Amino acid sequence: MCGIAGIYARPGVAAPPDLLLEMAGELRHRGPDGTGLYLDGRYGMANTRLAIVDLAGGDQPLGSEDGRYWVMQNGEVYNHVELREELAALGRRFATTCDTEVIAHAYAEWGPACLDRLNGDFAIAVWDRLAEELFLARDRFGVRPLFVAELGGDLVFASEAKAILRHPAARRELDPAGLVETFTTWCISPDGSAFAGIRELAPAHYLVAGRDGIREERRWWDLRFSAAGDVPAAERDSLAGELDALLADATRLRLRADVPVAAYLSGGLDSSAIVALALEQMEETLYSFGIGFEDPRFDESEFQDRLAGDQGTSLTRAVVGARDIAELLPRTVEMSEKPTLRTAPAPLLRLSRAVREAGLKVVTTGEGADELFAGYDLFRENKVRHFWAREPESELRPLLLTRLNAFIGKDLKRSGAFLVGFYRKGLTDTEDPLYSHRIRFANTARILALVQDDVLARAAERGDPAERLEARLPGWFGELTPLGRAQYLEITTFLNGYLLHSQGDRMLMGHSVEGRFPFLDYRVAEFAAALPDALRLRGLHEKYLLRKAVEHRLPAEIAERKKRPYRAPIVGAFVGDGAPEYVRELLEPGRLEAAGIFAPEPVARVVRKCEAGAPRDAVSETDEMALVGVLSTMLLHDRFVADPTLADPLVPDRVVVGAEVRDSRAEAAVA
Repeated sequence: MCGIAGIYARPGVAAPPDLLLEMAGELRHRGPDGTGLYLDGRYGMANTRLAIVDLAGGDQPLGSEDGRYWVMQNGEVYNHVELREELAALGRRFATTCDTEVIAHAYAEWGPACLDRLNGDFAIAVWDRLAEELFLARDRFGVRPLFVAELGGDLVFASEAKAILRHPAARRELDPAGLVETFTTWCISPDGSAFAGIRELAPAHYLVAGRDGIREERRWWDLRFSAAGDVPAAERDSLAGELDALLADATRLRLRADVPVAAYLSGGLDSSAIVALALEQMEETLYSFGIGFEDPRFDESEFQDRLAGDQGTSLTRAVVGARDIAELLPRTVEMSEKPTLRTAPAPLLRLSRAVREAGLKVVTTGEGADELFAGYDLFRENKVRHFWAREPESELRPLLLTRLNAFIGKDLKRSGAFLVGFYRKGLTDTEDPLYSHRIRFANTARILALVQDDVLARAAERGDPAERLEARLPGWFGELTPLGRAQYLEITTFLNGYLLHSQGDRMLMGHSVEGRFPFLDYRVAEFAAALPDALRLRGLHEKYLLRKAVEHRLPAEIAERKKRPYRAPIVGAFVGDGAPEYVRELLEPGRLEAAGIFAPEPVARVVRKCEAGAPRDAVSETDEMALVGVLSTMLLHDRFVADPTLADPLVPDRVVVGAEVRDSRAEAAVA
């Protein structure tokens, strides 16, 4: 795991080493174990290393044996051992046991097609000295971030946008379109970011640039869910065994490291299964880490304790209260580099600190299982609404909603009338490609009522966020089943753009911890997508085959436990006498006017509603999201636009100029 940054400078200009080291300084949290610098005429790149594989020999940049290809990587290629053996059989010679060197040789041997062979989470940069060509690529699910910008004739890239903002031609402005997208779909499309002029390289895409600029940019992998149907019971047992074996191997690969690997344990099915699989393959102690909440409504400690006791893992719990969340939010926003509508990322930042304080820097987690095996209520709601839409006037069919939403009473004419009306919106528009997500988008987009008109007008120049999302869907999307469409959309928006971005990599790397996600092994993902719908969502029972595959490894109460969404306290953290001073300051009318994003009076109304409802726990989800959305956006503006804090440049330990290695530490030792 590392941070990477690079510049392919405009013609006639050499890549500036001072700027590259300033960019690296902004990424120090991603790699505190060393700094590398590569320079070759117009091209240069810098790296901050988190040493996990080949601690002594894995300093970057690393090159092919002929000195033509030079690589920096943020992430891990978990099957590097097998690839090294394959490449060695083809005559390739290796100087290290580091997975980054394997990338150099794989690219030299197979070019961009090497990506199909990589099983891992990575953002990579390969420099071809002979062709003067840059190759950038990102892993299948976008686990590791990679941002790109064309600034003053330079092509600039980095693991985080804050590094690109160090370029003198960068504009320190929040992008209206990125904000409006966040307030609608929870994510920002890859052709943008929260910052004007900076975009992401999309997940599962690569980019090729040469002397004349970007030459090619294309998707190299995608996930297509299967058709509806079912299989006989005997075949279900066989498929469950196959899935169990795949998960075991995915976990085995993600335990590869020259440092100890720990695990996150939430108490739910997904992380518990990974802990059980890891323990089966480890001889040493597995250290696990879980979040506890002072508020019992959010706390899952009893299930963490149950699993830890059953499996014999050493559990450390980070207990978080509302005030802790308020204190963590500024750093959370700084790391995520985008607004958030939930406080859920903040406790995860605290959890990664607990991992680092324990002397560890790698954890496995259960991310991805809900998206791949249909674990969220959204998928069940989508199924009920499709069923209801076939007889929209039925009074019985909407009763199925009572099995999904605890707030809907069985007397739909009374307590449930409002929410039934909520679910009825667009009920019969089942051919709408975004049908499964329209309700979420409409609910979230109510925040836009707080945004100033000129910001909305500038965002509208890029188009409606939902329409832009629909335009990015593959041509075969309409051939998917309703469940397949919902899962593809959830991966494209919530997983790629929120969970892995704001809760995954960024909160882990806030304390220099690498996350590994066995469920996002592409073999597991492709297996899940090939299953008939009924093996992912059987009736209204989520994750059917996954439960069947791992139930023999877990206590029954864990294996059978229904999905509980991970949430964290919101209103109690930011209103009342104990609220942090920064909240009051950021929400002052003058401060809001100066930032030019939100209209002060609508924001004040939301704050008053939250203050009035907080003592009775009577604040709506929409108002909670609005409050967090405003606060996080103002924190983002404060940190990166209004009063930016710049990191100190780093001093490189390893320098390569052209193909000549200049190891600064070795030179210092000789001196």
